[in-house]
Amino acid sequence: MSALDEARAHLAKAREFLEAVELTNDLQLFNAAASNAVTSGINKDAICLALTGRTKKSDNHAEAVSELKGAGPVGRESSTTLSRLLKLKSKAQYQAAAVSAADSAKSVDWAGRLLAAAQSVAPD
Repeated sequence: MSALDEARAHLAKAREFLEAVELTNDLQLFNAAASNAVTSGINKDAICLALTGRTKKSDNHAEAVSELKGAGPVGRESSTTLSRLLKLKSKAQYQAAAVSAADSAKSVDWAGRLLAAAQSVAPD
């Protein structure tokens, strides 16, 4: 599979999770929406593969932000959005405190921005 084909596969996953984000947010399932938004955004691999031909697989999301930042102008612009999105991960998935409606709405926006950036560099 070429890097561009792999980027498009990651893009498809990001799109699927973004659809789940929108559905769960509409149902006021804010933790699930933010969690799905994070998963959609983590598919930053689409951007990295399309722009550099490679991506790193790591559970360290701070490294993912750095990798994205180093993937050219689109990656650099997207890295701030990914960083914001990742800050909701613990609250959405692990902490007792719930994600607010406002933070959930932000996560929808951020995941959408990342998807749009990925689509711009790895169009179908």
